[in-house]
Amino acid sequence: MQLPRSIVWICLGGITVLGTGTISGQDYPNKVVRIVTSEIGGGSDFGARVIGPGLATRLGQQMIVENRVAQIAIETVAKAPPDGYTLLFIGSPLWVLPFLRANLPYDPVRDFSPVSLTTTSSSTLVVHPSLPVKSVKELIALAKARPGELNFASGSAGSSTQLAGELFKSMAGINIVGIVYKSSGPALIDLLGGHIQLGFASAGPVSAHVKSGRLRALAVTSAQPSALAPGLPTVAASGLPGYESASRQGLFAPTGTPAAIVGRLNREIVQLLNQPDMKEKFFNSGVEAVGSTPEEFAAKIKSEIARLGKVIKDTGVRSE
Repeated sequence: MQLPRSIVWICLGGITVLGTGTISGQDYPNKVVRIVTSEIGGGSDFGARVIGPGLATRLGQQMIVENRVAQIAIETVAKAPPDGYTLLFIGSPLWVLPFLRANLPYDPVRDFSPVSLTTTSSSTLVVHPSLPVKSVKELIALAKARPGELNFASGSAGSSTQLAGELFKSMAGINIVGIVYKSSGPALIDLLGGHIQLGFASAGPVSAHVKSGRLRALAVTSAQPSALAPGLPTVAASGLPGYESASRQGLFAPTGTPAAIVGRLNREIVQLLNQPDMKEKFFNSGVEAVGSTPEEFAAKIKSEIARLGKVIKDTGVRSE
């Protein structure tokens, strides 16, 4: 059965370019480049559409953004020829789904060559004002005094916000009950209404509620303080050393893609991400633009697999 998909062409104003020159004996790119990503409207879709036009200009070639269900997007690129003309733009589903679903036909390390990390964003640990805590230490102490009585809200099963909460629960050694919603919107509504005592939410959606006093922000989940939540300390610095949880996205090529092509893509995308207008576009959407080397990105993914895989196995998180 043919799955529905959306394709958006990213053109160069009618300019036809056959190539950008020889890279270590290879003429790349000399035809349309395809960026496969997840469903329309998600963070990966947004990132692909922001980066696509800039890459098209820098590479001198047309590009398309193709939307598919996350798992199908991943499988499509894993099976694609390793020639640099089919790329994957995605985040944590690549390395989290294998822990949530059995017998997936791909391996996140074996089947992909990381090109560059592109964006990162932290969650904000927030509590309803009725909860008598003003710091992470106070929250942990209260949870230990009232085991099983506090609930935390998160987005869908396996989402970065759910894993942030489960990691917090595990590392703090506390018994708080995770309430998983189909999306972050309903979770935020119940948190604002006081039906849930605390939650892990993206900085953008909760910032206005924190400013109005309807929610109290305690810390950010990233390893370092985030410009997305100015003034907030990290969870790690506030009573839970070593804690880190962040949502990451990046660009991948199929394993076997020539190093020269991966290197060219990496240089172009890192330079693109360093442009002020690009940083602003991402920041306004609630994420921070960050480039990396392929090696740095690969190391981060392996670290995430080890850390999050343990949390998922220990807590029994399951995909919807």
